[in-house]
Amino acid sequence: MKLVKDVDQVNKEKHKVSDEKAEEAVKTIIEWIGEDVNREGLKSTPKRVIKAFKEYFSGYREDPSKYLSKTFSDVEGYDDMVIEKNISIQSHCEHHMAPIMGVAHVAYIPSNKVVGLSKLARVVETLSKRLQTQERLTMQIAKTIMDVLQPRGVAVTVDATHQCMTNRGIKKENTTTITNYFLGTFKDDLSFQNRYLRYINKD
Repeated sequence: MKLVKDVDQVNKEKHKVSDEKAEEAVKTIIEWIGEDVNREGLKSTPKRVIKAFKEYFSGYREDPSKYLSKTFSDVEGYDDMVIEKNISIQSHCEHHMAPIMGVAHVAYIPSNKVVGLSKLARVVETLSKRLQTQERLTMQIAKTIMDVLQPRGVAVTVDATHQCMTNRGIKKENTTTITNYFLGTFKDDLSFQNRYLRYINKD
């Protein structure tokens, strides 16, 4: 399952936006806010912004499913949940391009194969490094794991702060948002769902 093409291929085929053109757009914004784009401290800012954006949105260059392609079938009958807690998230909201900062908790119940634990974090990282809504991000993580690993169930929780809400607009600094998405056994069997929720909320 390949969710996106390589970002360079997308740019060539669809957007055709060069780094130089993107830098010009940044210069326009700098001038729009009332600054002198030729001021010494700002001369290299457009180039630095584009370099930073390549890092912020590196998830468009990768297919998250590739991290789940290598699995291990020698699990000796293990059939309970595997939980990875507190995977850090650094994303940006698609409405204001403001940072989303928080953590994800991911669980799955293997059918006959498991994946390296770091690979779950890689999936979260790849999907986070895109313009996102928290609801869609939560769902995409769960569906990617379900589609590729085909486990008995998947559960994903994201707990995050949105700077479009804390630093602008209503400015409620201590507000966090929690989203959950359950598939398979976690959706159908409340005992698994409740156990998962208890585990991720343990100190």
